[in-house]
Amino acid sequence: MSPASPVWLRVRVVRVLWALLAVLPWPWKLWALIHNFQECTWQVALNKFQRVGENLESDRFLHQEPVDTVRNVFNMLVDSPIDRRERYLGFPYYLKINYSCHGQDSEDLVRRGHLMGLKPLVLVTFQAPANFYRWKIEQLQIQMEAAPFRSKEPCLATEVCVMSWYTPMPIKNGSVVMRVDVSSNGVGPIIPNQRFHVNINGFLKMEGDKVQFTVGDELFDLKLRYFVNVPSRPLWYNVDQSPVLILGGIPNEKALIMTSTNFKEFSLVELSIDSCWVGSFYCPQAEFSATIHDAISTESTLFIRQNQLVYYFTGTYTTLYEGSHSSGKWVRVLASECIKRLCPVYFSSNGSDHIIALTTGKHEGYVHFGTITDGLVSFELLPRNQSMCQRILADRCSITWATFISGENTLILLVEIYYQKSDEKYYQLANYDLTTNEMNILYMVPQFIPDARGLEFLMILGTETYTNTPMVPKGLFFNVYNNLLFIWGNFLLQSYNTENFLYLADFPKESTIKYLVNSFQGDVAIVTETEEIWYLLEGTYQLSRLFPSKGWDIHVSLQVMKQSSLYASNETMVTLFYEEDKLYQLVYLIQKQQGHLVKRQVPVENVLLYQQYDKYHVEPEGNFRTLIFTNFCPFEVMRLGNLPNPQAYTRQERYLARPPMVLNPSGFHTENSLAVYQGLVYYLLWLHSKYDKPYADPVHDPTWRWWKNKKQDKDYYSYLASNWLSAGGVHIDMDSYEKVYDLKAYYRLPERIFLDKGAEYHFSIFLTARGHSFEMGTVIGSVFKVRSRVSVGVVVADPSCTESLVKQRVLVKRNSVLFLVTLRDKSLCYDQGISGHHLMKTSLMVKVVGSSGFCFQNTHLGPRLQGNLMVPVFIGCPPGKRLAFDITYTLKYMRLKNKHYYDCIYQDPEMPCFLFRDMFYPFFLIQDLVTGDSGSFKGSYVLKVVGGGRSLDSIVDYNEEEIYRYNSPLDKTDSSIWTTKTAGTTHDMAFYIMSYENSGIEWLCLENSPCYDMTPRGIFPPEFYFKVLVSNRDVDNSTYCDYQLIFLLHIHGLPLSAKRALFLVIVSASVLVGLVILYIIICLLWPYVVRACSHLRWRINNIIASESYYTYATSSRVFSLSSQPSFEAITKVPSQVDTKVENQEDQPNLEPAEEKQPET
Repeated sequence: MSPASPVWLRVRVVRVLWALLAVLPWPWKLWALIHNFQECTWQVALNKFQRVGENLESDRFLHQEPVDTVRNVFNMLVDSPIDRRERYLGFPYYLKINYSCHGQDSEDLVRRGHLMGLKPLVLVTFQAPANFYRWKIEQLQIQMEAAPFRSKEPCLATEVCVMSWYTPMPIKNGSVVMRVDVSSNGVGPIIPNQRFHVNINGFLKMEGDKVQFTVGDELFDLKLRYFVNVPSRPLWYNVDQSPVLILGGIPNEKALIMTSTNFKEFSLVELSIDSCWVGSFYCPQAEFSATIHDAISTESTLFIRQNQLVYYFTGTYTTLYEGSHSSGKWVRVLASECIKRLCPVYFSSNGSDHIIALTTGKHEGYVHFGTITDGLVSFELLPRNQSMCQRILADRCSITWATFISGENTLILLVEIYYQKSDEKYYQLANYDLTTNEMNILYMVPQFIPDARGLEFLMILGTETYTNTPMVPKGLFFNVYNNLLFIWGNFLLQSYNTENFLYLADFPKESTIKYLVNSFQGDVAIVTETEEIWYLLEGTYQLSRLFPSKGWDIHVSLQVMKQSSLYASNETMVTLFYEEDKLYQLVYLIQKQQGHLVKRQVPVENVLLYQQYDKYHVEPEGNFRTLIFTNFCPFEVMRLGNLPNPQAYTRQERYLARPPMVLNPSGFHTENSLAVYQGLVYYLLWLHSKYDKPYADPVHDPTWRWWKNKKQDKDYYSYLASNWLSAGGVHIDMDSYEKVYDLKAYYRLPERIFLDKGAEYHFSIFLTARGHSFEMGTVIGSVFKVRSRVSVGVVVADPSCTESLVKQRVLVKRNSVLFLVTLRDKSLCYDQGISGHHLMKTSLMVKVVGSSGFCFQNTHLGPRLQGNLMVPVFIGCPPGKRLAFDITYTLKYMRLKNKHYYDCIYQDPEMPCFLFRDMFYPFFLIQDLVTGDSGSFKGSYVLKVVGGGRSLDSIVDYNEEEIYRYNSPLDKTDSSIWTTKTAGTTHDMAFYIMSYENSGIEWLCLENSPCYDMTPRGIFPPEFYFKVLVSNRDVDNSTYCDYQLIFLLHIHGLPLSAKRALFLVIVSASVLVGLVILYIIICLLWPYVVRACSHLRWRINNIIASESYYTYATSSRVFSLSSQPSFEAITKVPSQVDTKVENQEDQPNLEPAEEKQPET
């Protein structure tokens, strides 16, 4: 294989025979079983909601918002457990699942598996975001059962021709990286579990009906010159955070290879950048080209370097940040700088991603430290004030490499130094603290490669002898989990403390390392300038060359015999990278004069195993000779046992969601039933997101509120389903949507471990020794002891923070040894923090002495290395723990202590009221959202009123001065809102320290407090809402968790102020006295009033009677004169009545009327 174009050569037949000898002792049935296991694989595709059932290629993942496409379907479910008043939404995509086996038709296999009862199980894992200030840190999973669905294409069969399984593809705010694990339900064909990466691609957009890249134009022609005779390049990205991976290095093309599925699918994209050469006159650049030399992807942003120019592009991720943070085009950054290299930072820190740009030219000796927060990019020039050359007093210097240690907030710099007095170059390792702005020289790299004299490694002390080969450092690599630092070039140095270094002598000084790849789980792969691949197990000193090697040739020959499509006689390695703990290659194959890119796993275990077959000897047995291979593994069997349930340590939250049952004889789902499945999964995740509320539910489970009013009708819904009467043709089983709290360990260490203060993790290692491995050890004055030659070493990366205890039990009769291992936190290295924030990274390594590279376990997926275990450990407050207000027990206890409880007139079940004059006894819960545990918080805490208002709309937050005055026992301004009989206070006596035993609070609301003198509104007593903060920071030493709870407290019956109360008393008394006096006056004057009223009434009656009588008399006489006109003489004789009338003095107006003569 040439350095520029690695081509795997054909292997001799002898090496193939050695491989065949290796597999001959295996039983042929077991070999056939394993062969079938490896031949069948799952197939996963992404389909849009509207394209379900169509046999088309996979869609690209760019839509990120829930879609309102299931509402009409849920409106049909009139008699079902769901509440149709709730809002059910769907996701824009489905996961389409099939499986295929080598040499068989996929459609026939899927039908056969369905008829045999096969149901794929899909586990979607959401990766936590980088910015924990904006999003809650959690390890969330949802397990779904795939639903069978017939294809929409026409078919002659009556039941099914083409079918697939479907599940919703859920989306969660704050997560753009998703892992999809597909497994079988254990029925039907045997298919191994498989993992897929289904990430959101924020660098796509819709142009009409077509999907296009926002960073450039997609190229569909993979030309040979792009890959043939082109050296490989590193793949740099943020581990577990980057949804899109990019790879440059296309010669003379401003193009990238982009993928959001870890190269299961990929695209070649020509970037839309200007490619100008501004700055070439002052930048020491020898030549210019369009090639993208460095490419780094973070959670939200892509960075590239073309010559000395640096560009970035921020993707559109609405689930992470606002759309305004996205880029419309490539942005040139550090425009006036000459950038010679970009260095990756593999892990986020303090809620942000980082990148390092090394300068040359006018700012030689500086680095630009980049920070990416929610897609916003900023750079800072470091070191501050002085350059590196000035700080180390060098005439000229250049920073060759830089790496960032997030836990210490420091930069480790590899500095190349020149002095005028000497023409030689020197290399130093420097440490720069970003917090204190201090710099220290850690190590001076030797000028020449030491002479190891046949040893595997050599401790560099300065007294060893050296060769004539100069030591030329090229770069650095730091593992944040085990504090292992590598300095690499034409050598390999490693150190655990950046001061004492070991030289690994197995690496030849004639080769030069081009880049390192680390799995961060104990494995390191090395690629040289000649495209050699080396392998190193961290914690050991033995380097193994994987390619080219005899073991590699044997493996390739076997793959060619199997007619594998992943290998060819002419191929070129494009890059090498780790995916979890598996090493993969991206290789350009040329088959039948056609080239294509493939992703394949590097068979590390197979190659190491095949290389051992060179170690053999021949022993005579009778008339024959037996070929015996030497096995260097010190044990035969290694098993792990006594593993605790993993969720308490991995902090993995898991939900279970099964599809609704369809009332269809064939069992196939319809578009409506799949839409119901979408809505149910969406609502389940919505309940999870809304469960983080201050008032604790009576039942500690997010799904409790979903079914709490429907559980009693479960039998009724089952009756409808059994009689096929369920509305919409689907039956929703309430028990199919739940949170899982009882996951079991599967005889393997978890992916990660979280430890709280003083927490422990226990497990055991069972080793069956090879041959006779016991001996009797004697000690003078003691009994005989059996000792085993099989030993185990346990290494903790930070012995000042964690410790390990190992107990050995020798089982002589079983020729085995049992090691009981305990990992314990020392409670020394971490301050209190919010759940999931600022966790300290460390690790635990377990190694069986003498097993490195020699011990393998045969599994159905091939051999697996044994004897070396590495588990990342996170120290701090684990994710998924919270403090909640225990309203249920608080009300119960207050009824007991106060002998009564009075709620508000208008009751709110979500926020009960408390009476002002009653003693308030708050209680709190520590809820574990992962394991489901919920118990009383019995530690110490500080309670503060940090806001308040007369109504929910008028609540305001108080400033620091007001918080002190309202809550401090030292306040002298009559501003206290509450007090307590508890004597304990903080060290500065500023606030009370409360606890489970002493939690009684008496409300004061003094004169200068905001709740003083509350006037009632209407006829109801005054009310006030307090915004209360409860925190255990600096007062509780039982945990690393800084529990902070903010909740609203509704208080009613607040008293009036003394002045207002006195004023009301005076006013009330005045009104009362006035009423009494008025009553007395009325009583005294009442007889006179009655007499006056009677006299007045008598006079009024007389007047009314007189007027009535005169009116009657006058009317009668006029009537008589009109009716008898001939008797005129009679009218002239006055009558007695007329005489009486004339004599009355009060009727003078009547005389003219009497003298008037009637007309004739």
